[in-house]
Amino acid sequence: MLQDLQSKFINNFITDNRWQYLTDGLIVTLQITLCAVIVGIVLGFLVGMVRATHDRTGKMKILNAICQIYLTVIRGTPVVVQLMLIYYGIFASATVNKVAVAVMAFGINSGAYVAEIFRSGIMSIDNGQFEAGRSLGFNYRQTMIYIVMPQAFKNVLPALGNEFISLLKETSVSGYIALQDLTKGGDIIRSRTYDAFMPLIAVALIYLIVVLIFSKLVSLLERRLRNSDH
Repeated sequence: MLQDLQSKFINNFITDNRWQYLTDGLIVTLQITLCAVIVGIVLGFLVGMVRATHDRTGKMKILNAICQIYLTVIRGTPVVVQLMLIYYGIFASATVNKVAVAVMAFGINSGAYVAEIFRSGIMSIDNGQFEAGRSLGFNYRQTMIYIVMPQAFKNVLPALGNEFISLLKETSVSGYIALQDLTKGGDIIRSRTYDAFMPLIAVALIYLIVVLIFSKLVSLLERRLRNSDH
């Protein structure tokens, strides 16, 4: 039994340096995830600000309507469909950068969820904070930047961490546009060895390790922000 497992391990990962499919795929997965997170946070912050401003003041009606359409469409359709639509429909070209397409697709998708996270965080701040800002001579924008958003960020950090982890796992569908991410790397090994178990276990373990690392980093950041309140 042990010799059989050893033989399969060598065949799946050592022979022809097949382990490199996993390492190369992991690099691509991390590139997509980190860049898409930045796109999602920027987009989500802007949409969340528009939505929260409309909820509190009734202003920005047209922008709010556009944001609502964006949220409805993106949250109501599967991310894999959005990915393929952007790649095969909008950028129907063999020369397009697939990583950039994936970053755009996952960033736009993540932005819809981040927007609601930010909006809920802003709405959780008591109205007294806005009144305090006005008493200091701040306008609405200054109050949001200097008083409301720092508090809102602390409130939504756990939700943002969960969204980051979800995004990391969602990138596993990147193979639908022939992008060699971590999952696709495991699939390539399976196609070479006709053994699905070990490549899939390896892919799952790598995802698990990366998720645990990022979860720990988010936990440390939360603890540091809580300590800064004292």
